[in-house]
Amino acid sequence: MTDIDYRASAPAAMLRIRHGHAAADTREVPEEAPVAIVHDASTYAVMMATPRDLEDLAIGLSLTEGVIADVSETRGVEIVQGELGFEARLWLEPGRAAALVARRRTMAGPTGCGLCGIESLEQMRTAAARPPAALAPLTIAQVQAAMASLEPAQALGRVTRAVHAAGFWTPAEGLVLAREDVGRHNALDKVIGAMTLRGIAPAGVLVLTSRVSVELVQKAAAIGAPVIAAVSAPTALAIRTAEAARITLIAVARPDGFEVFTHPSRIVH
Repeated sequence: MTDIDYRASAPAAMLRIRHGHAAADTREVPEEAPVAIVHDASTYAVMMATPRDLEDLAIGLSLTEGVIADVSETRGVEIVQGELGFEARLWLEPGRAAALVARRRTMAGPTGCGLCGIESLEQMRTAAARPPAALAPLTIAQVQAAMASLEPAQALGRVTRAVHAAGFWTPAEGLVLAREDVGRHNALDKVIGAMTLRGIAPAGVLVLTSRVSVELVQKAAAIGAPVIAAVSAPTALAIRTAEAARITLIAVARPDGFEVFTHPSRIVH
């Protein structure tokens, strides 16, 4: 399964106005396109996403939505470009395909929509939370290093200033991988998909450039991630969900410090 690296940005003509002076110029802006996640020829979700790392997105979303419990439950992924957008086609093992038929729903929503198309409040729950992976307590310096490691990996973000990023960091290896997307949920799903495809254990820190909503905590819980660190604040429901899932939730992370909202015992100071 090899993802195709489609163009993630494009130049846009614009009129730049600075200090009262106008001049024609161009700016690189991120691409976004409709991406359909298709399981066994049936569309499960349609979202707007940056057309890059789509295989990671398909696997990650399928896992965090509870469609699959592991990549071994798929028989292949194919990325197909059409006139209107992209299809990420996943072929499921027979047992998983039968389970999906029993609970199928279709989502259609805008960029970064984390709860699109659900039919009832009961459907808010996605994949079941896994016990957090064992992780030695982190020092303050390690948390700051984890957050600092993400910015150099944001190649698309530096060019466009218009996308979110997510990454996975460990004390032993530093930033293991990072992904970018116009949607913050998509960026995290891409990271989770990339980790799953590569067999990377979640014993580390998921780092995010966005605020922390409940959907992001649920996605982290689906793979047993023990720590989330983000640049912006969490919602109250995200805090309660992280507490219940035994996830250490770090937010408002800045070069001079951060705030720990749940399970602070994983941080030594």
